[in-house]
Amino acid sequence: MDAEASGASPSIPFHNITDQPLSLITPLPQSLQRCQRHCFGNGHPGEFPLATKPSIVLHVLTSCDMDPEDLAHLEATCKFFRQPANFLPDFELSISELAALDMCQKRAVFKPMTIEDREMFKQRCGGSWKLVLRYLLAGEICCRREKSQAIAGPGHSIAVTASGAVYTFGSNSSGQLGHGNQEEEWRPRIIKSLEGIRIIQAAAGSGCTMLISDAGRVYALGKDSFGEAEFGAQGSKIFSKPQLVESLKGIYVVQAAIGNFFTAVLSREGKVYTFSWGNDAKLGHQTEPNDVEPHLLKGALENTLVVQIAAGYCYLLALACQPSGMSVYSVGCGLGGKLGHGSRTDERYPRLIEQFQVLNLQPMVVAAGAWHAAVVGRDGRVCTWGWGRYGCLGHGNEDCEAVPKVVEALSKVKAVYVATGDYTTFVLSEEGDAYSFGCGESASLGHARNIDGQVNRHTNVLIPELVTSLKSINERIVQISLTNSVYWNAHTFALTESGKLYAFGAGDKGQLGIELADRQNERGVPELVEIDLS
Repeated sequence: MDAEASGASPSIPFHNITDQPLSLITPLPQSLQRCQRHCFGNGHPGEFPLATKPSIVLHVLTSCDMDPEDLAHLEATCKFFRQPANFLPDFELSISELAALDMCQKRAVFKPMTIEDREMFKQRCGGSWKLVLRYLLAGEICCRREKSQAIAGPGHSIAVTASGAVYTFGSNSSGQLGHGNQEEEWRPRIIKSLEGIRIIQAAAGSGCTMLISDAGRVYALGKDSFGEAEFGAQGSKIFSKPQLVESLKGIYVVQAAIGNFFTAVLSREGKVYTFSWGNDAKLGHQTEPNDVEPHLLKGALENTLVVQIAAGYCYLLALACQPSGMSVYSVGCGLGGKLGHGSRTDERYPRLIEQFQVLNLQPMVVAAGAWHAAVVGRDGRVCTWGWGRYGCLGHGNEDCEAVPKVVEALSKVKAVYVATGDYTTFVLSEEGDAYSFGCGESASLGHARNIDGQVNRHTNVLIPELVTSLKSINERIVQISLTNSVYWNAHTFALTESGKLYAFGAGDKGQLGIELADRQNERGVPELVEIDLS
């Protein structure tokens, strides 16, 4: 954000830069200044060194991928970073604004935008390229956009490589694996029909898969309905190969979330659209369960930038980004207090969860489990709320929490990521360690306990515990994905920084991507999947 707007102090020290007037600089002729980005000034002894090499400064700021807040601090520190740099494409932009714009242009979702679209987008973000960059980075952090990722769906799995290739495996009763048939796959198999299309995001539901390309197009596989219950009657037909979702052609989509009875998508411009689940005007609109047309989520989020969405059992969470900071909104079914408003009342329109202001916590990542939810704050604190069955909230009991509550057992851990499933929760620390708690069914927590000489992998865990089986891998874990379904046995994926994928939990349909021994239907400890996602 702009330093003046944020109240940043001009006394912030940064590289001990001395603030000197630009009148000391001898500029090159105007025609040369506007031809390309280059140094201005003749380099006389005593001149301000940064001012004589602005193009080098710009290159350093851009190549170092500086945080937007750091760029704002530079502007607050030194007049050199606030003055117009006289560079293309906008001669009035400062060095820090140009650096932010350059970093925006590296993003796949930003590159296709026209000049007019970019200007409108900048105004929607708050009128600064630093704010645009903050919005784009926030989405990358919480969704691993444009990075490798693994999705542990209900009975089937998706793995996306860093280059955008897609592998699927597991249950295939509705053709959700995209290979042109309905046969189970026990090993990762690439979707050949997507050759030449780079996928940057994926989502999995019961009998369905959604894939999002770097061009903002959405491809659907499996059931042709966006709003069925997990074991409801499926649509009139199934798609065993990726099909472009025609109704979304006019929306540049960057994320999809599949919940029970509905599907939601997030546009590049930060708007949320939902399919189905419109009976009794739920989600603010009246539709039928088999509706295939997206509807803008109305209410408080219409004019608010959303960077991430998360869907659970009949409810939706939205992480919003505003110049004043980050916030979370919720809408849908309030059973168990999972909407976070202090009650169990349903909400037809998105409502701000106010408790984060009380806790003085800036949400950075949000996760919606089937019946509970979690958030990671910028300071590394973790909050959970909703139905606390099996200890999935991590507070040492099974009580419900109707508003977000800090997980005190993680007070010495700086968290950077959280994932939730059906009464299970995983937290990743800054060091790449994994902590899990909640329901131990299907061995999806990764803990193996020795009780009276017997190894028990199904014990419920009421407070966060370090997953030692992942710690022994000796690699930093960067993503965890859990099965988020009340009807399927759960499995878990752990993705390392080098692109290795480990799986554990239920594997009766091949969803782990590994062959199980006779009469085995699960893996209690992480096992390497034969696929390289780097």
